[in-house]
Amino acid sequence: MIQIAVVEDEEIYVKQLTEYIRKYQTERGRLIKVTVFGDGEDITENYSGGFDIILMDIQMQFMDGMTAAEKIRQMDQKVIIMFITNMIQYAVRGYEVDAMDYVVKPVEYFSFSQKLDKAIGRIRSEAKEFLMITIGEGIVKTDIADIYFIEGQGHNAVFHTLRGDYSSRVTLKELEEKLIVHNFFRCAKGYLVNMNHVEGIVGSDCVIHSVHIPVSRTRKKEFMNKLLQNLNMD
Repeated sequence: MIQIAVVEDEEIYVKQLTEYIRKYQTERGRLIKVTVFGDGEDITENYSGGFDIILMDIQMQFMDGMTAAEKIRQMDQKVIIMFITNMIQYAVRGYEVDAMDYVVKPVEYFSFSQKLDKAIGRIRSEAKEFLMITIGEGIVKTDIADIYFIEGQGHNAVFHTLRGDYSSRVTLKELEEKLIVHNFFRCAKGYLVNMNHVEGIVGSDCVIHSVHIPVSRTRKKEFMNKLLQNLNMD
């Protein structure tokens, strides 16, 4: 899931940007969560990271976007900052805080979507994390984001991935402990699913790339809460 912060004090632009992101999410088939802050002070106070992209208005009442960006950069070198402004001369200063780009008001969807493509492309190229899967006497290096779900079969685990299926002698319990931070969830005794790939629920099954995977009755409530968190746009 891509985490985007919108820091904007004008409600009209908050509404427009969240609508644009929702449209982008649908068109590109990506999971995006939006968190809105009404001022630079709001995002910098108790900043703990966790965002992939920050869309930052430059002119705000209490703390301007440039000052907020400077404070954020002291704590977070990786987050992508994109300024929102109607004054180009301020946007140029963004390079001082390693801003990737700027969005000019009034915001047009096509230009905005192109800039998001660029930002998300950078995230994907920099943020890949890999899992080494032992198969027989060899090892396969797999991007964790490309694992759809893992199925327990006796003493083995079968990894269903973008590049095919791999069987490895490892327990789901071990994998669950390792992958929980990557948004994996044990939906049933024999299944560990990547919540980022869950497309929906049909009856008592979740669906990942047209495959129906059972969700146990005892874990259904927690599963639904996690699914809603994934789809939620504040």
